[in-house]
Amino acid sequence: MPKSTIPLDAADRRILRALQRDGRIAVTQLAEEVGLSATPCLRRIRRMEEAGVIARYAALVDPARIGLPIQAFVMVALSSHAEEVAAAFHKALASREEVLAAWAMSGDMDYMLHVVAADFDAYAEFALKALLRMPGVKETRSAFVLTAVKPPGAVPV
Repeated sequence: MPKSTIPLDAADRRILRALQRDGRIAVTQLAEEVGLSATPCLRRIRRMEEAGVIARYAALVDPARIGLPIQAFVMVALSSHAEEVAAAFHKALASREEVLAAWAMSGDMDYMLHVVAADFDAYAEFALKALLRMPGVKETRSAFVLTAVKPPGAVPV
C-alpha cells in the first residue's frame, strides 16, 4: 500500500534541502537561510516530522574510517514466499548489525542487502555462518563495492 503524501510548498522544499545538507543546523540559521522567521520554520519542520516526511535525523558515518572498509550488495532468494518464512528471515536480518539496509525486490532475487565488514574473512563468516543459515535462504549473490562513484545523497525535493 503506498504511503500518503502531504503537499509541500516552496518553503517546505527549501527547508528539506537545507536539512539534508546539515541536519544539525540551528532553527534560527535555517529560518534565515530559507526566508522565514524561526517560529513558522519550526512549525513546518514539526509538521513534516509528524507526517513522516522527515523520517529521522542521523549522522552519516564513513564505514571505512571506523574499520569496515568492505561493502557488499547481496541479493538473496528465499526458498518460499510464505508469510512465516519471510517473517523469520526479516527477524534474523534485524539482529545482524553488519546489514545496514535491506529491501524486498522484484525480479529474480527476493531481497537486496547492503552489508559492511572489516575484511573478506569477516564477510565470509557472515555469509557462510549467518546469512546462508537464515530461515528460508535458498541462494545468495554478492557484489563488492570497489569505490563509491556517487554515494547516497539527498532526496531531490
